[in-house]
Amino acid sequence: MSAVAIRIGLRYVAAFLVSHGLMAEGVTDFVYDPDLSEMVQVGLGAVTAGAAEGWYYLAHRFGWAK
Repeated sequence: MSAVAIRIGLRYVAAFLVSHGLMAEGVTDFVYDPDLSEMVQVGLGAVTAGAAEGWYYLAHRFGWAK
C-alpha cells in the first residue's frame, strides 16, 4: 500500500471519529458516561489526524510521496 493511500485513509478515519464524537449522543459502547465517550472519540480522532500529518511529514522527508 502506498504512503499516499495510507495517509488518505488515516484522514478519513480521523474525520469519522471526530464527527462521530461531536455529533453522536448517547454512545455508550465502552463507557457509561456520554460526555466521556464523546471526549474519547474526539481524542482518538485528533490522534489519528496527528498520525496522518506525521505520515505526510515522513513521506516528504524520505521521498515516499511521488
